[in-house]
Parts: sequence; C-alpha cells; structure tokens
Amino acid sequence: MNCRRAVTRVCQKMAIGVLFGAALAACGSTAPAASAQVNQLPVVPLLLLGEQHDAPEHQALQRETVALLSQRGQLAAVVMEMLEQGRSTTGLPRSASEAEVRQALQWSGDANAGWPWAVYGPVVMAAVAAGVPVLGGNLPRANMHTAMGDSTLDERLTPDALAQQQSNIREGHCNLLPEHQIAPLTRIQIARDRSLAQVAVVALKPGQTVLLVAGNGHVRRDLGVPRHLPAGVSHHVVMAQAVTANGVKPAAQWAGQADTVWATPPRPPTDHCTEMKKHMGR
Repeated sequence: MNCRRAVTRVCQKMAIGVLFGAALAACGSTAPAASAQVNQLPVVPLLLLGEQHDAPEHQALQRETVALLSQRGQLAAVVMEMLEQGRSTTGLPRSASEAEVRQALQWSGDANAGWPWAVYGPVVMAAVAAGVPVLGGNLPRANMHTAMGDSTLDERLTPDALAQQQSNIREGHCNLLPEHQIAPLTRIQIARDRSLAQVAVVALKPGQTVLLVAGNGHVRRDLGVPRHLPAGVSHHVVMAQAVTANGVKPAAQWAGQADTVWATPPRPPTDHCTEMKKHMGR
C-alpha cells in the first residue's frame, strides 16, 4: 500500500480515534506516513521494528523506515525474520533485479512458506536499491530439531518468562497441541529469537543503525530478541499494532514491552483457530 492510500484509510478511521502518526494530524497530508515517527526515534545501533504479519500498513511502514534511514546514511543492514540465517544480498549491486535478489536469498514459495514475496519483496528491494544488505536472521529449518531437544534454551528466559512463552505457544496454536509438544516448540521460539539477535549484533556498525524486522512477539522486551542481546548493546523497540476490534489501544496492550508503539487501523477479524483446526484435520 502506498503512503497516500495508507493515510487516506486512516483518515477514514478517525471517527474511532485511530491516530497514525503526524501525517494523520492534517488528514490529507501527502507526507510519508512514517516520516514523523521515524524522525522522532532515537539514533541507536539497533532498531527492532515489530509487525502484525497480516497488516499491509506495517510493511508500508517498514519500507518507509528503510528509505528514511538510508537517505540519512544511517542504515547499516536490514535483518529479517522472514529469511533464514546465512542468506543475504551482500555483494549484489543496487541495480539488481527482483529475480536476482530472490535467487540470492533463495526466496521461493517452498523456502519461504508464509512469507509472500509480494508482501515483503518491496521492503527487501528498497534496501537493495539503497545499497544496504538484507540479512536472514531466523533459525535455519535444519536446526529446528536440535533446538527442540536443547533444554539449555529454557534457561535463557526467567522462569516467569518461560512460562509466559509456553502459554503463548499454547494459545497461538489454539490449545490444539498435546502438552508434550509445548516445551520443544517453545525452545524453537527461543532459538529463533537468539538467532535474530546474533545476526543483528554481527551486523552492527559504528555510527549506523541495524534495522531488525520481525513479528511483534519476537521483539518484545520480556521474551524476545532483547533478552539475547549482549549487555551494552543500545537498542529501541518499536511495535506496529492495529487497534483491536473492541477498541483496545496498542499502547495499553504492549505496555512495558516496547519503547514506541505505532497504532494502525483495525484489521478485519480472522478466525485463525478454525483454519488451524481444518489444517490439523479436526
């Protein structure tokens, strides 16, 4: 979604009190929707930008964040949850085509199930065009089995945080999973967060910012990537979150988990559990 359409949609939602940054204050301004938000962020070595995967406004914010940081010469790299660790666009020219970029990243339907190129490709291409490397940060699929049996991963969270993450896994799978699968799947989640943190730290450059793009659950302070960063790595957590259908504001939902919350329009309700039951044959 381009900036003007995004602003227009939000302006239409003003009656329910959704504020989408300074661009909405004028309700019709053609300034990029993310400009005010990004410009208000502190300059830090690591910027963690969370999203709802089904919200196109959030990928639009990511594209604009890439553009604004790169225009200022501030962007060192973009680390993405949507790609496995080890994949990168390093070495590609700014003029690289989408086909060349996808080949370098091994971005195909099978390898990136759930991450449509049509959704995330524009974010990637914005970085490539700016001469900024895009790096895969997620745990490689080949390492998942090992992570499931690695009980030392449990120790990377406090007991309360571990219990919360396990609860999130249960609820995220609509309470359909047998209990013996909860601990192994929680370890995969922890390993993913650790992998994202490791890639981001390696990409750090003095005087510049690494942008990490991932789901909101991966960037939250109590459970996610921040738990795995070395002491002294200055970072800022931003969560993009749609206002819920019942009017719950994201700032209240993510209190204490993010430094900044960008509110976006409500999303149409989706019955994920019904879809999951169908997928699991229930």
